[in-house]
Amino acid sequence: MKNIEITIPADIVDYNELTPADADLVEQARQATSRSYAPYSHFCVGAAIRLDDGTVVTGANQENAAYPSGTCAERSACYYAHAQYPEKSFETIAIAARDINGNFTEEVTAPCGACRQALLEYETLAGHDVRVILAGRDKVYILPSVRST
Repeated sequence: MKNIEITIPADIVDYNELTPADADLVEQARQATSRSYAPYSHFCVGAAIRLDDGTVVTGANQENAAYPSGTCAERSACYYAHAQYPEKSFETIAIAARDINGNFTEEVTAPCGACRQALLEYETLAGHDVRVILAGRDKVYILPSVRST
């Protein structure tokens, strides 16, 4: 057996350290959590994707009693973005979540494996890294690429 160490590059910042564009994207992801349909998990996730022309597309998780027929916020946003703007590439995605009590989660929420794969497809299609912003209640993680998640 061989033991290796895997590291993930990330900047951890406070909200007041975000650029205005990134702060707006995080705010749109947070607002998108209110459009979640999460009657089973009560875990509301929102995502906001900024395209190369500055357009922002949002998505929210949508659950279904026929689990796992629901859709995560990240895939909701990226599928809509590409369906509506197929000629535009993704630049940055921000993700935020609220817990069962309606509070933004203290820790950041990262995309699940299926969402990572879907986002990686769009990063590959863009031909460049797509930044990922994971927003917790007080801290924000900024990753340089979907591959970093």
